[in-house]
Amino acid sequence: MLMRLAIAGGGLGGLALARILHRHGIEAVVYEREASRSARSQGGSLDLHPESGQRAMADAGLTGRFRCEARPEGEEHRILDPAGRTLVHHKPQPGSFSGRPEIDRAALRDLLLDSLPGDALAWQHRLVAATPRPDGGFGLTFDGGHRADCDVLVGADGARSVVRSLLTNATLSPVATLVELSINDVDRRHPDLADLVGPGNLWCVGVNQILAAQRLSDGSIRVGVSLPADDRPLHAYRSKHALLSVFDGWDPSLTALIEAGDRPPNPRRIEAMPAGTRWAHRPGITLIGDAAHLMPPVGEGANQAMLDAAELAAQLAANPADPDSAIQTYEEAMFTRVHPIAEMSARVQAMMLSPTAADDIVRFFTPQPTEPTPAD
Repeated sequence: MLMRLAIAGGGLGGLALARILHRHGIEAVVYEREASRSARSQGGSLDLHPESGQRAMADAGLTGRFRCEARPEGEEHRILDPAGRTLVHHKPQPGSFSGRPEIDRAALRDLLLDSLPGDALAWQHRLVAATPRPDGGFGLTFDGGHRADCDVLVGADGARSVVRSLLTNATLSPVATLVELSINDVDRRHPDLADLVGPGNLWCVGVNQILAAQRLSDGSIRVGVSLPADDRPLHAYRSKHALLSVFDGWDPSLTALIEAGDRPPNPRRIEAMPAGTRWAHRPGITLIGDAAHLMPPVGEGANQAMLDAAELAAQLAANPADPDSAIQTYEEAMFTRVHPIAEMSARVQAMMLSPTAADDIVRFFTPQPTEPTPAD
């Protein structure tokens, strides 16, 4: 009997899993809550790491297409203080894919979507419940009443995962407040800001606050303000005037990034799961990505989600007759791999919003000289 595999969530992890399984001849259906690929903004850009995100793209057979869309120059990274002084300036080797080239999330998602057969994705299917069936597998119920059955259910449904609740009661904790803005057509409309940000990422680091910006391939700049998670309501950050007051005394050339935003600021809470979260294996079900190990957004989330997809797909392809054994092997390896990465991500997040963030970040990004080895 063919295994009916359902993937809840059409983000990068869920799509990568479906693509790699498809290459191995294993069919899967991705159930995605959005109405279409263009239903909402997919966010900024991300850097794909060779050992995780790029490895998943290789397993998906998409390395060539990835390199066509990626921007090695996007690795350029400048860190400034509130007066606009440069603390760190990293320039990548021109045209090299040996590091962590940037790619727009939307472009990467489109690349994965285009690699799947049309019947592999069901849009406008928001999972609301998964019920164990007496003979194994799960009955799935979607918003609007549509139903489906599966033998194996993979939760790739993000931070607010419905599938996660079937495996663990791990709670989410707020770790930061992120306020986002976007500036379109920046080269023509704001050439000074285009020069300030450059082709990659800019961080302006103060005391318990960061003003960041990143260049996207469509000529826009995505601006993000990171602040500690406190009791201040989110609506307090929905106006530029209120947001600018947080950066009182900063160089106006930096806060111009906020003033130039094309729409009002969009604030949201950033949450994380406890590092080291595990669950007891349950037949026919598992999690990948943020559903399994939601971390602070410091560069590992999407990469680990895609590596989860590659490793789970490899186990299922190697043992299709015994998916439970494949899932169990994947889970144990994933728990071991992710735990130190989640701990590191929590430390970096805390460091970036600390009173001594500028000094700490400079040390973090500055290679330390090696001690000379005494001669024998």
